[in-house]
Amino acid sequence: MALSIWEILAVFAAGVGAGTINTIVGSGTLITFPVLLATGLPPVTATVSNALGLIPGSISGAIGYRKELEGQRRRILKLSVGAAIGGLTGATLLLALPSTAFETIVPVLVALALVLVVLQPRISSAVQNRRERTGTPARADGGPLLFTGLTLASVYGGYFTAAQGIIYLSLMGMLVDDTLQRLNAVKNVLAAVVNSIAALFFLFVADFDWTAVLLIAVGSAIGGQIGAKVGRRLSPTLLRGLIVAVGTAAIVQLVLR
Repeated sequence: MALSIWEILAVFAAGVGAGTINTIVGSGTLITFPVLLATGLPPVTATVSNALGLIPGSISGAIGYRKELEGQRRRILKLSVGAAIGGLTGATLLLALPSTAFETIVPVLVALALVLVVLQPRISSAVQNRRERTGTPARADGGPLLFTGLTLASVYGGYFTAAQGIIYLSLMGMLVDDTLQRLNAVKNVLAAVVNSIAALFFLFVADFDWTAVLLIAVGSAIGGQIGAKVGRRLSPTLLRGLIVAVGTAAIVQLVLR
């Protein structure tokens, strides 16, 4: 599909924003997805193109957090297995279900993602307070419960990536005794695994727009580095506000299509 110069700039800028936000918080898809819809791409094609384009951003963000990844090899390998299984399952569901089901489900998923974005600080605070009251630290690897939870979250991520990072951080924050920055580094790796597995599947069986893919890929790779370098200085409140605003626009656009 031919894009105008303004659409090209908008998709590229959305890619930069998504790569930045995905590295810091997650939910960057809530920026790229509505922009792709605005260019005229069908919802499923937009989702597939977005998943392909965000792979470089996920990898870039993981590289930017390489210091925080030190000493987490075993944890990452274990959780990546669940992420790969879940991502492939979600990608399969995306294409197996009728497009009408996608158009019905996605607004609900986006709405749930926005709720998680808004409530994430309260969830983290409640979990921390509970640990302090009980005096029982979380397991280092999170145990079977974390593996199962992240696998299910990855099914969602393979189907529609919005807010999967928020879900990952919420689960790991509840079940793993480690710093938020180190967990955020793991989140970036798991997101890269899910996006890569889903994208490889889509390459062979789904329709996508190469122009959109390339624009988001370049933009998200740049954004991943920006997020890793300056993300800790950005206001979480501002980021959540931006995500909620864009996500609300996406819901409105999906419902009115």
